[in-house]
Amino acid sequence: METIAKERGSSTVLTPWSAQAQVNAPVITRGQGSHIFDDQGRRYLDFSAGLVAVNMGHAHPGITEAIAKQVGTLAYAAPSLGNDTRESLAAMLSEISPWAEGGRTAFSTAGAEGNEDAVKMARMVTGRHKVMSAYRSFHGGTPGAGSLTGEDRRWPNEPGMPGVVRFFAPYPYRSPFHTTDPAMETERALDHIEQILTFEGPHNVAALLIEPLVGSNGVISYPAGYLAGLRRITEQHGILLIFDEVMTGFGRLGEWFAATRYGVEPDMITFAKGVSSAYVPLGGALVRESVASHFDDNPLILGHTYAGHPVAVAAGLANLRAMRDEGVLHRAHELEGKLRSGLEELAQRHRVIGDVRGEGAMFGLEFVADRETREPLVPWYGGRNAPMAQLGAALREEGVYAFGRYNLLLITPPLIITDDEIDSGLEGLDRALSRVAPGWA
Repeated sequence: METIAKERGSSTVLTPWSAQAQVNAPVITRGQGSHIFDDQGRRYLDFSAGLVAVNMGHAHPGITEAIAKQVGTLAYAAPSLGNDTRESLAAMLSEISPWAEGGRTAFSTAGAEGNEDAVKMARMVTGRHKVMSAYRSFHGGTPGAGSLTGEDRRWPNEPGMPGVVRFFAPYPYRSPFHTTDPAMETERALDHIEQILTFEGPHNVAALLIEPLVGSNGVISYPAGYLAGLRRITEQHGILLIFDEVMTGFGRLGEWFAATRYGVEPDMITFAKGVSSAYVPLGGALVRESVASHFDDNPLILGHTYAGHPVAVAAGLANLRAMRDEGVLHRAHELEGKLRSGLEELAQRHRVIGDVRGEGAMFGLEFVADRETREPLVPWYGGRNAPMAQLGAALREEGVYAFGRYNLLLITPPLIITDDEIDSGLEGLDRALSRVAPGWA
């Protein structure tokens, strides 16, 4: 039998977001805890939890057993029929939602579908058609979610879905509002929203969709008062506020949702990834009861063949119960200090690191060509991904997996990671940077 090379591309699989001739990655065959293993038996610390998804780590026995049990009991039920496991997960989501009134869930298989469904529901509820989203955002790769996305991965979707209006959101390290003062950043950013609404007509805007902490576009935390200000503006104009919590949900920031951590109640929360720790594809839109009740007397004109798939919701239910019962939900509060201090120590040794930022178990390193001028290592939009590809390969040689793009590396480990494993990952990152960063000059 032909031996598979340690790192290679594929002649039969199209790898996302990549020029196929440049794909050079290990073949992963197994996972356990905070580690993944390739077909050569080599172990890698999963320092990004896959794609900010495997919150409970790999091969958790409770989740895998729940999946096997569900497959043996009922592998599929049409979403138009009731299902006990689906109802149990929806009830738990309502219980852990940030709303005292609770909510209802429209299930999907991914975050992109969840975002599209949320926008579709907002348009049905309000009778309006425009949707606002930030330039520095990613909401999914499908045509609709790709249109809602602000960054360059939307370009192949264009002209795309009509009615999307984009805005600039705060980015303290590279302020689009020309200030270094957080309070001024918030004030100018909210004024920017108000000006856009003046020109677009607030009576035309159905929803404002935003990541409460920016994910793959920078791991950016908004300054105090910004999200609360968005809530005030949207309520004033009858606009539904949607939080895209595909990355930030389910313990990533130490709470069930970022909305809870930040004390801001949106009208909908879209989710995926961490809801099932990615064991089975699962996503959806959690809708607060006062909005969901619209569909008691009006048809809900959306749906998917695999919405609320029994096996997927079984994985999700077991995952959330394990997170709650095993004390993992708030673990990110404990991880935050260790990750921050460790990454800041790295920044002292490697001047190519311009900024360390993040919250909970969600951090990003922004790399620069010049720390004083903050010149990016490579341009962000349409930039070269070669530096992150080099760093990713060097990390794998150190037994660490982490992903990034352009001049950003994400450090978002499984929530079950130990302090010793964090130390190991940081040491591997230190050695990898020592090898590749000098060549970036």
